[in-house]
Amino acid sequence: MESPLRLGVIGIGAMGMAVARNALDRGITVAVRDIRPEADREAAAAGATVCASPADVGCASDVIVVLVVDRHQVDAVLFGDDGVVRGMAPGGIVVVSSTIEPAFAESVGPRLAAAGLHHLDGAVSGGPARARDGTMSMMASGADAPFARAEPLLRQLATKLFRVGTRSGDGARAKMLNNLLAGVNLSAAAEALTLGERLGLDPHAMLAVIRASSGDSWMIGDRMPHALAGDFETRAAVDILKKDLGIVTGAARANDYPTPLADAALGVFEATSRMGHGAEDDSAVLKFYRSR
Repeated sequence: MESPLRLGVIGIGAMGMAVARNALDRGITVAVRDIRPEADREAAAAGATVCASPADVGCASDVIVVLVVDRHQVDAVLFGDDGVVRGMAPGGIVVVSSTIEPAFAESVGPRLAAAGLHHLDGAVSGGPARARDGTMSMMASGADAPFARAEPLLRQLATKLFRVGTRSGDGARAKMLNNLLAGVNLSAAAEALTLGERLGLDPHAMLAVIRASSGDSWMIGDRMPHALAGDFETRAAVDILKKDLGIVTGAARANDYPTPLADAALGVFEATSRMGHGAEDDSAVLKFYRSR
């Protein structure tokens, strides 16, 4: 019988830490690396092996999930001087779950292949709570053989595992479409509820109506109750969704495709960030509308 796959997680912020803890609870061996010592300490206390570099995570892992912020960090942890390619044994599988530009995601596969490694494009959605209990979504693409080998492990991390293609970059493309809808839904919800306030309606009552009616969405149900309660503790930051919507609009321009709704939502998140709310929960777009 083949030995259980060892997991590495690089980038143990809210999502990465939740993935690591979920795996540890399932008895999976987990190695981690983050640039923040406090994150490494938290992971060590949970039972993970803390490594000194991404290369060391590579040495300790059969499958690595990368959950850093952007393509620059992905490039550094994979291909930098102490990157994964310096330590991971040939045949290892790298799952890039960061939200990054599809064109960059597509370029990762050949570069990993040159080091004898396999690439799975594995964008994720659902937030830290779902990552913690293993019910998040993963939009995976990549070649058949590494996907088949990693699939049993990935299904423990993401029960909603979707195979969206075989090309590097298809997972990032799928996540981009989801983020378009997430950003538009969230900004539209804040706009609607604030308009209701201006019309003299109770926003809590209106939220209950919307949740039971055709205007509902997952983003409304997840974010708006916290926002109306004045709870802007960061679950996913304004600046993160701003970055994600920028990826959407950039890819659309590159393909000569108009995205007026995504453009408008991006403008709302940019304005909210300029107000000083960039590090707050993305539902802080409600503050932008209330300031109008």
